Amino acid sequence: MNPIAFTILGLSIRWYGILIACGMLIAIIIARFTSKIKDVNYDELFNIILISLPLAVIGARLYYVIFNFNYYENNLIEIFNTRQGGLAIHGGVITGLITAYLYTYYKKLNFWKFADVATPSIILAQAIGRWGNFFNQEAHGGPVSYDFIKHFPNFIQNGMYINGIYYHPTFLYESIWNLFVFLILLILLKNTKKTGLVIFTYIGLYSIGRFFIEGLRTDSLMLGSIRVAQLISLIGIIIWIIFLLITYKKNNIFK
Repeated sequence: MNPIAFTILGLSIRWYGILIACGMLIAIIIARFTSKIKDVNYDELFNIILISLPLAVIGARLYYVIFNFNYYENNLIEIFNTRQGGLAIHGGVITGLITAYLYTYYKKLNFWKFADVATPSIILAQAIGRWGNFFNQEAHGGPVSYDFIKHFPNFIQNGMYINGIYYHPTFLYESIWNLFVFLILLILLKNTKKTGLVIFTYIGLYSIGRFFIEGLRTDSLMLGSIRVAQLISLIGIIIWIIFLLITYKKNNIFK
């Protein structure tokens, strides 16, 4: 598996960066259509995206570095090397949402309405970006037998054959789950009248998938003996359930 797509003037362009960039571009295109569903000002949404995206990338990196600081404290220059991965989606999403909230607060816009419109794009970008992990041969699960992996396409088998061992293609599991969540969010966006339902459902459904998939991975960020992603996912699921219970008691969710 070659992680390098091509080389320009001696600079290697990696599939990881290409796929993340493609995910972001497609997300922006999708946002133009979702903004029409809820009659959200796309120019303002685009402004939020332009500000949030670079900060989200920085947040994703800082999150990863913080939970791997035992390595980076002796390799400080490596903090700036993201070419081989090392972006934690939870850090990116949290930073991006905080940035978006501050922008909408300053501009006196409805944060929840903009968040609802943006979240289908976010989860779709995540689904595409996971394939960058595939080309880097990272974010995979534990060893599996050939009898297990043979049910996957040949290119998946080859990509998950690392140093003579086959591994769980957990990047694929999460990508498929994220595509499923993307479709659910689009349906909700079109049919719900409750502001905030889409963003909270994104948090809940993504967290459910990530909780179980993270349990298969071999490269989890750890907090003692606890997998950080599972802890954050559990919190996300609880927040979603609380939101649904409060919303159900107050009014009807759908039109």
